[in-house]
Amino acid sequence: MAFWRSCASRTLTFAATLLLLLHGAHCFYLPGVAPQDFYKGDMLQVKVNKLTSTKTQLPYTYYSLPYCGPGKIVDSAENLGEVLRGDRIENSLYVFKMREPQMCNVVCKLKLDAKTAKDFKEKIDDEYRVNMILDNLPLVVPLKRIDQDSTVYQLGFHVGLKGQYTGSKEEKYFIHNHLSFTVKYHKDEVTESARIVGFEVKPFSVKHEYEGKWEDKKTRLTTCDPHTQRAVVNSNTPQEVEENNEIIFTYDVEFQPSDVKWASRWDAYLLMSDDQIHWFSIVNSLMIVLFLSGMVAMIMLRTLYRDISKYNELETQEEAQEETGWKLVHGDVFRPPTNPDLLCVYVGTGVQFFGMILVTMMFAILGFLSPSNRGGLMTAMLLLWVFMGLFAGYASARLYKMFKGTEWKKIAFRTAVMFPAIVSSIFFVLNALIWGEKSSGAVPFGTMFALIFLWFGISVPLVFVGGYVGFRKPAIENPVKTNKIPRQIPEQAWYMNPAFSVLIGGILPFGAVFIELFFILTSIWLNQFYYIFGFLFLVFVILIITCAEITVVLCYFQLCSEDYLWWWRSYLTSGSSALYLFLYATFYFFTKLEITKMVSGILYFGYMLIASYAFFVLTGTIGFYACFWFTRLIYSSVKID
Repeated sequence: MAFWRSCASRTLTFAATLLLLLHGAHCFYLPGVAPQDFYKGDMLQVKVNKLTSTKTQLPYTYYSLPYCGPGKIVDSAENLGEVLRGDRIENSLYVFKMREPQMCNVVCKLKLDAKTAKDFKEKIDDEYRVNMILDNLPLVVPLKRIDQDSTVYQLGFHVGLKGQYTGSKEEKYFIHNHLSFTVKYHKDEVTESARIVGFEVKPFSVKHEYEGKWEDKKTRLTTCDPHTQRAVVNSNTPQEVEENNEIIFTYDVEFQPSDVKWASRWDAYLLMSDDQIHWFSIVNSLMIVLFLSGMVAMIMLRTLYRDISKYNELETQEEAQEETGWKLVHGDVFRPPTNPDLLCVYVGTGVQFFGMILVTMMFAILGFLSPSNRGGLMTAMLLLWVFMGLFAGYASARLYKMFKGTEWKKIAFRTAVMFPAIVSSIFFVLNALIWGEKSSGAVPFGTMFALIFLWFGISVPLVFVGGYVGFRKPAIENPVKTNKIPRQIPEQAWYMNPAFSVLIGGILPFGAVFIELFFILTSIWLNQFYYIFGFLFLVFVILIITCAEITVVLCYFQLCSEDYLWWWRSYLTSGSSALYLFLYATFYFFTKLEITKMVSGILYFGYMLIASYAFFVLTGTIGFYACFWFTRLIYSSVKID
């Protein structure tokens, strides 16, 4: 055990060190470490990110639309998580000078042809939003809430909108071609430097006009002019999107001092949703689950204590022969299950998942994986999954040896390959669909190669190392001997039918997480931030408890009914919560999302299928180990003649 603890400690230390180095290498993406000071007149470069839509879930690069661009478009360095999310951060023509307001700056003039007009109309139809970044802060549109005296923030601004002219029923397309930026800063009175703490925009659609000949950016507009202090304040004369129309892109920028300190600048972004509903829902859910868990634990302790006391008081062979309940199957309860190799593989994969999620949450609670670190969460999860292969190989090999297996290399290989192969197959199909849509969400070949290297170059060898260490350990000894001839299982009551008990068993674990699941799905599919990792960790702990207890209870009832085939059923009992997760995801799709495109629907259900499969492996493993511990405990507590 000392060697195993040493291996585990070194693996976790190495993973943490690597992640810290990775974050340090991309200091632009970790604003919690190095704030940037700006003096008056310093250049501020606005970067553009992907176009996003909650209706299609297909991101596109900013310059996939014929927006004005610099002579040379430069990509910012993106980490693995950002590439997988479809982020493409590039430079732009929007350049400010710190604390120097600008009015009606002309970016460029664009004449639409049939194709560009069609592209803009399609993106307006699908409600695409433009995302920009300044000093690592995403651009937001402030919206006043009518029901409450507060402001909420919408990430990015819409490409345009649809509407009708007064007195006309024909629907027209209008583009947001004038952006009124507001940069909020917190000033240091001693050094005169300032730090950016807010980046907001109000988009307008304006049909700009000018007199005389167009002379690029030197042309003076009549619709907005800094010389006459004429600013754009509304969209009363909007810019229509039609073939042969000229569109002039302009922007204003004003700078506002703010009392918000740099360390708190993300608070406005992270407090977008209605906090009260979130808090009360989670607390209510946790109270119910804790109450049920307490009752289950109390019943189990009282019942088991009575049973074990009664069995240990049996004195004669005649009395022993008259015994009923779970002790009757002591000679069969540890008989290896059907298809034990597959069970070992799934248990090992579940241990890998458990370790990945546990360590990821630790990093998240410590603040390493805040939403300001774009792609950090996904990068950390991928790297931790790779390193947790060591634990997967160990767990599967230990269980395999207990089942009298001898070919540990075969089990190690299946553990390293099976789950990733299934997920990769689904992912490859989904990625092909995204490629077909020419979306930036498609994973490039270079990134695919990196993922394959992480899998076969690091994860697979670590699984084999773990398998080797686990197989060299002494086999786990069963507390009772197994009979040579299997005992016949009596006919079971309808409520002890395997399918019924398995489906019932998944309800409670799902009930522990479904409220939090709503917020997680919202953050993923509706482009909102999720940063309540403390609550998520608490829910994860409750999930572990409920998975363990519901499996133990149903396993106890099963053994009392003289049915000793508990191995697979214990895994499936808590694992069936994944079925409810997928059903809830289906309900969420039809009630909360407005996805209309076939490809987008396939993407949604494909990714939710992967998530549900992963949830099945995780919860199934928790239930299995709980039942494994429970059966060994009770059968080692009674006298077996």
